[in-house]
Amino acid sequence: MFGGGGGGLNPRKMKQMMEQMGIDFEELEANEVIIRTDDGDLVFDDAEVTRMDAQGQQTYQVVGEPETREAGALPEDGNEADDGDDGGVPDEDVEIVAQRTGASEAAAREALEENNGDLAAAVDSLE
Repeated sequence: MFGGGGGGLNPRKMKQMMEQMGIDFEELEANEVIIRTDDGDLVFDDAEVTRMDAQGQQTYQVVGEPETREAGALPEDGNEADDGDDGGVPDEDVEIVAQRTGASEAAAREALEENNGDLAAAVDSLE
């Protein structure tokens, strides 16, 4: 885009040019980026993600090599990603409720499901 051949501009020069044009950007610490399509998911592990703010609009740039997964396929670790659409309760929430109340994980999960994922309500129902 800028510069010609040989790798383009160095990052410091690019940052200076963008600041002159009124564009702010920030590198994000992303562990994983998932793009869901009708044909499947594009999963980027350890992708470089940059957020750019220009004229009131945010643009995200993802750099990396994606792995293609079938729609609805489980990640390699066997845990289904919880995106909130399936009514599932995130494992992290179950652990929080179980630790806070001393209840089993099964009881904590049930309390969360009964309270539509509301952590405080689940804790109250178990205490």
